[in-house]
Amino acid sequence: MGGLCRKKSVRVKTADRGGGGRNVVRVTISTLASGFILTDEKDASRYTLTRDGQLVSVLDYRDDGRTIALTRAFTIPTFRGHGYAGTVVEGAVADIEARGDRKVDAVCWYVSDWFEAHPEHAALLRSR
Repeated sequence: MGGLCRKKSVRVKTADRGGGGRNVVRVTISTLASGFILTDEKDASRYTLTRDGQLVSVLDYRDDGRTIALTRAFTIPTFRGHGYAGTVVEGAVADIEARGDRKVDAVCWYVSDWFEAHPEHAALLRSR
């Protein structure tokens, strides 16, 4: 599930991007392979992973101000089997951790499985 992120330690840098009035933040992951961009599309409540400008994978979420519920991970069928869903989840988790003001509710089965495989991020999960 490592996807494109080569190291377990992920450094995240965010930069606001003028998306034509849209609330969009580009999330830069230092270990992301060249040509890939992870973006937090806040107005659409989703993280997107693009490769050379083409949408590859999406992670939908709901943010209530305290908890971000990660609700659905999806990879475009032609790009499946390359770990891109894991990459978008890893990037989203790194972004949420870097902000430090939210917990995560792993609603999606894939996200739940990702957290089981990465217990080092368990402190980020909302307690039930």
